[in-house]
Amino acid sequence: MSYEMIALTMFSAMMLLLLTGQRVFGVIGFVGAAAALLLWGDGGVEMPFNASFVLMNWYPLLTLPLFVFMGYMLSESGIAGDLYEMFHVWMGSLRGGLAIGTIGLMVVVSAMNGLSVAGMAIGASIALPELLRRGYDKIMVTGVIQAGSSLGILVPPSVVLVLYGMIARQPVGKLWLAGAIPGLILAALFVLYIAIRCRLQPDLGPALPAEERDLGLAKKLKLLRAGILPLLIFFSMTGLFLMGITSLVESAAYGAFAATLAALIKGRLTREVIDVTVRRTLAISCMFMWIILAALCFGAVFDGLGAVRAIENVFLDHLGLGPWEILLMMQLSYLLMGMFLDDTAMLVIVAPLYVPLVISLGFDPVWYGVLYTITVQIAYMTPPFGYNLFLMRAMAPPEVSLSDIYRSVWPFVAIMVLGLALITAFPQLALWLPELYYG
Repeated sequence: MSYEMIALTMFSAMMLLLLTGQRVFGVIGFVGAAAALLLWGDGGVEMPFNASFVLMNWYPLLTLPLFVFMGYMLSESGIAGDLYEMFHVWMGSLRGGLAIGTIGLMVVVSAMNGLSVAGMAIGASIALPELLRRGYDKIMVTGVIQAGSSLGILVPPSVVLVLYGMIARQPVGKLWLAGAIPGLILAALFVLYIAIRCRLQPDLGPALPAEERDLGLAKKLKLLRAGILPLLIFFSMTGLFLMGITSLVESAAYGAFAATLAALIKGRLTREVIDVTVRRTLAISCMFMWIILAALCFGAVFDGLGAVRAIENVFLDHLGLGPWEILLMMQLSYLLMGMFLDDTAMLVIVAPLYVPLVISLGFDPVWYGVLYTITVQIAYMTPPFGYNLFLMRAMAPPEVSLSDIYRSVWPFVAIMVLGLALITAFPQLALWLPELYYG
């Protein structure tokens, strides 16, 4: 059997096992370890064994549990809820102002946590019931929360970009800076869409009654101070890293400590909050570590087979495709897989194949990391099996049906496709900030 056929067999076996509903890390690790044993005999056990040491020796991985801990601490202690109340009062006078404020909440929660699940949980539990009670159109606001929460995997400190950096062997700091401007561009496009649509159709997002938003300057300033606290934590954490005062891991530790201290000062650091935060942090961190371990094992076998070179020869020599056509095909494959898999599974399955190919085609791997992340965001929201669609269905109130959820995403999917086209056509939107900082 040729190396190309072995690689195709491994990939097909992995996709088939994933369709059985088995856990992603179990499937990927099993296929990688079994292929190593079949190809190289007893010596093949060294490949998954060495992968575990690569994982344990990767120092920046310490940022993962620290950032997750920070996000859950701010969420469980109610500090993120204070932030929404600030947006609620200060933006309520505008048509669609609460929906615009929700986008702002999602951006800040994304910056605090780095995961889309956290933004979805906060948006569905805090913002959605309030928006529905205020007479906002349920289809529009359901789409707002799904679109806003998807920014969690793009706005720094994005956990997905940390994983991409490890698999693609790219600096995490560069990836974070590269994702910052595209993330803000998408957020600005969402806000612009909401403002224009609510201007044309005022019944979709009515302004708050005057008696609810005119609380007096003292009350408004008090809410402003409460909402600014998580922003101060994020900007001070990021500023210390960018100024070179702290390393990446030290910045993450500072963020986790600052979030805990903020909860303590506000009198919300209860035993229940600590218990829930620690349990969820351990669950998320262990899941990611197992997936990375399986991906390293699978990728080592693929590299040993020369699968990356074989795929490059198929695209360039046999099909005669140009670099941009190959890039488009890779992005379309992410959209297809995103209907069935989450972002981490897609990353560990195809990144070991695509990233070397991207580099060989002359594209910047940091820029491609941003394209990958935006494409995954789109796939998250694409029916019939988009990951965010089912998360929203599980968290939404009964009056929001699955049909409503499906209908709500299409305007925001179109906006994200526009954002993806902008970043693809103008790579400096992603690369300007890391080039400015790193020289």
